[in-house]
Amino acid sequence: MMRKIFKILLLVPVLYLFAMPVYYAASCSSLPCSGIEVRIADSADYHFVTKRQLLNLAQGNSSRIIGKPMGELAVNEIENRINVLRELKIAEVYTTIDGKIHLYVDQRNPVLRIIPDDGGDFFLDEEGWLFRKRNLYNPRLHIIGGNITITPAMLDSVGILDTLIRRSILKDAFHFVNYIRGDSFWSAQIDQIHVDENDEINLIPRVGNHIIHLGTFENYRGKLRNLEAFYEKVMPVAGWDKYSLINLEYRDQVVCRKRN
Repeated sequence: MMRKIFKILLLVPVLYLFAMPVYYAASCSSLPCSGIEVRIADSADYHFVTKRQLLNLAQGNSSRIIGKPMGELAVNEIENRINVLRELKIAEVYTTIDGKIHLYVDQRNPVLRIIPDDGGDFFLDEEGWLFRKRNLYNPRLHIIGGNITITPAMLDSVGILDTLIRRSILKDAFHFVNYIRGDSFWSAQIDQIHVDENDEINLIPRVGNHIIHLGTFENYRGKLRNLEAFYEKVMPVAGWDKYSLINLEYRDQVVCRKRN
């Protein structure tokens, strides 16, 4: 008799564990949605999306979400509507037993702003994903402009580091900018990057009234080392306004053009 009672006592919690999720699922299914909670993980750092924008996407063409039975809400469809925003690295939608829908998003971390001559305004994030600039928010970034091609694939399906993108100025610029971002001097000194009609690179510094002609991005570390030595040894003597152009194109040489 005691053995049977013991088995029953063991069986009760097991049945509870199986029955309660079913009970909660059934009860939550008919529970009306009481609200939508939006959490933007890095809203203090970036402002690419707003709560209002996310709420509008969640709503879609539906007349209402709040008040609708939780079981009738297509969470996957809501998540898919939010994931159309390339500004987002992560977008998750889930429900809780208190009858609320939760939207959790994490924005991309931009490293470069891109302004091609052909038009448009874009950001490139730390993982090589491209997305359009949609609002007035302008984070402080290095800017690249000029003769740059943005393909539909770059905006819709692949990052610039993908093997499908065999050769791209943007891929080279991505590695260059990541390098100078990791160096306090160059990050502060180099303001803008310009690609001319010959796909050659000019750098616009923050200090000094001159243009730095890099040529190509090939051996950019060596070229910057040469420029740093030139800055340290020549510029303090010659003056920062003496040259209009500093050419680093040639290996182990710094060729300057004097200002007229």
